[in-house]
Amino acid sequence: MQTKEWNVRITIVEDDNDRVTSAQAELDIPDGRRYESVEYARRNPTDRPVPDIGDELAAGRVLADLSGRLMGDAAADVMEEAEIRRR
Repeated sequence: MQTKEWNVRITIVEDDNDRVTSAQAELDIPDGRRYESVEYARRNPTDRPVPDIGDELAAGRVLADLSGRLMGDAAADVMEEAEIRRR
């Protein structure tokens, strides 16, 4: 059995007015591929500032995007392997 560990770095930045929160995610995997994504959360101007909510939304969105990219690459890899087996 082999154990692997992949680490995602998420950097969260809130603007000075606490209206927009951005999250950047980076994932380097052992085969040399690098995944990066940036997503945002915007506060409705009528809502009171609650920074934790913006952090959670932006981080959740950036992880969802990263997940989609990984799933897309995995699907492409599966198709490539299937094509190799057909030959």
